Amino acid sequence: MHWRRLRRRCQQVIGGIPIPDPFSAQELCARLAAERDRPLRLLALPTPTVPGTPSGLLLAVDTEDFILYDAQTSPLHQEHIIVHEIGHLVCNHRSAVDDLELHRHLDISDPRSVRQVLARIRYGDEQEQEAEMIATLILEAAGRVPAPTLLSGMLGGLESAMGLRTGHRTGASCSAG
Repeated sequence: MHWRRLRRRCQQVIGGIPIPDPFSAQELCARLAAERDRPLRLLALPTPTVPGTPSGLLLAVDTEDFILYDAQTSPLHQEHIIVHEIGHLVCNHRSAVDDLELHRHLDISDPRSVRQVLARIRYGDEQEQEAEMIATLILEAAGRVPAPTLLSGMLGGLESAMGLRTGHRTGASCSAG
């Protein structure tokens, strides 16, 4: 899917999300938890992340959801990580828990209760592109990052055409759930 179509589709998904004003990722999580009638907890990772490890993680267990994030980075980056994981949540992205075997490294009383683990580590796949677009759109709506302009869009297209950056390609359908 071309990035403009991806953007439009993801705008539809976030259209019903109650974005707090003033914005905070914590308040957004609280509102989503209330709307979904399912706890959504934020947990800071105990140590800074290193290259090759996820800076954020969505962990769904039978009774609640957790977003783990790198608390050793800038506040804006922390927000971005959290909102990216919210993107996975609102798009109903799925993963095979065994993909990263992260559940073995977490202290969970019953590992069988882990329904899914989505980690911020593979930026090229379709789910990651959707979650990244959701994060961008929410942060734009909150005034945290500027919306793209026609010029930035044209320059981005030129960069892609010249091979200086890869274009967004995805075929996944992001649907509110």
